[in-house]
Amino acid sequence: MSNNWCNSPDHPWNPSRREFLQVGALGALGLSLGDALKLQASESFPTPKAKAQSVIQIYLPGGCAHQETWDPKFDAPVEYRGPLGTVKTKTGEYFSQYMRRTAAIADKITVIRSMTHGEAAHERGTHNMMTGNRPSPALEYPSMGSVVAHEQGPRKNLPPYVIIPNQTRNSGTGYLGSAYGPFSLGSDPASSSFQVRDLKLPSGIDDKRFDKRRNMRSIVDAHFSGLEKADALDGMDSFYQRAYSLISSPEARAAFDIKKESSKIRSAYGMNQAGQRMLLARRLVEAGVRYVTLTYGGWDMHGGIQRAMERTLPSFDQAYAQLITDLDQRGMLDNTLVLVTSEFGRTPKINRTAGRDHWPKVFSVAMAGGGVKRGYIHGSSDPTGAEPEEKPFTVAQYASTVFNMIGINPEKRLDSPGGRPQAIVTGEPALNNEILA
Repeated sequence: MSNNWCNSPDHPWNPSRREFLQVGALGALGLSLGDALKLQASESFPTPKAKAQSVIQIYLPGGCAHQETWDPKFDAPVEYRGPLGTVKTKTGEYFSQYMRRTAAIADKITVIRSMTHGEAAHERGTHNMMTGNRPSPALEYPSMGSVVAHEQGPRKNLPPYVIIPNQTRNSGTGYLGSAYGPFSLGSDPASSSFQVRDLKLPSGIDDKRFDKRRNMRSIVDAHFSGLEKADALDGMDSFYQRAYSLISSPEARAAFDIKKESSKIRSAYGMNQAGQRMLLARRLVEAGVRYVTLTYGGWDMHGGIQRAMERTLPSFDQAYAQLITDLDQRGMLDNTLVLVTSEFGRTPKINRTAGRDHWPKVFSVAMAGGGVKRGYIHGSSDPTGAEPEEKPFTVAQYASTVFNMIGINPEKRLDSPGGRPQAIVTGEPALNNEILA
């Protein structure tokens, strides 16, 4: 017999045939092809070691101008430079004049000045940055928070994924089931009447009646446990379980009670939307929530960008600097990843209405904690803020780096509709080691 027989496609030891034979063997054990693929996927995509235990994503909707925040072009002609001045950071870089407090804690954060993608429309840009994937007409991708909920689940009777104050575009479950959707507060913690929905028993329902209803639900679940359920029903089961956990857990309810914070710390963050949303985010990750997304401001500044920044940026500056400082002082910064993102940047040149228009070719994001370098600037834009000049940072790199840092392999396959395995991050996912400590 020829020595080359083992290289034949028919040989059972041939590598190209081995997977087929393994699947056949699993079939003989009663496992389907889908089961075999899932088993193979779990072996092919090992779980990375988590550097961060929780994530706070601060999302600035509308498209935040990098020139008026993280990447001022103070040497450029005035039509590119814009109307704002600068402040020197603790590390010798420059931020916008309204980021004085953030400049003082620049030694604790990483700023990426070379973020780039190709989507100039609000919805598509938001999809990129909330899901880590380019929009597709064939598939609705889940938000990064929903992926975390799917892969890591709840902790300490708290929802794994919380949104402050309300769910926004592309922050939902995508092709994942409704069980992995965010818990939205439904109220702004900056409001004097702030109250989180679903944390109190409905009117007319006391503890005794609540326990009776929960027991009835358990009986129904036990009756149907042996039957196949639709995804929607599974999602509702998870919803009820989370609701019962929240209502029945004093610790869970306390995590959402921002009034338990002292007036001193509340004032340090700022008694406004930015301050109280970031303070509540800190409370939630401290209590055990894995992923918190909060939104602040409206950054779609097509006109009058100077006045718009004057109204919006100082509150962000105060709250963000206090959040980073507070986490660091509590010993939480090293295991909490704090992201500041937006859907895209703004045009290099000031327009006729003294504003800037949509510009996805280059913009800035910030990261802190969770294994990120301190006092680091990654990449750069060109002298007018029009293109990445050094180290372009793609959406796939951004999302892959975040997922790796929280212990999720971005190349892992999840089941999309029809049972088709789908990578968590598409494109060219790659951990960017340059920003890691």
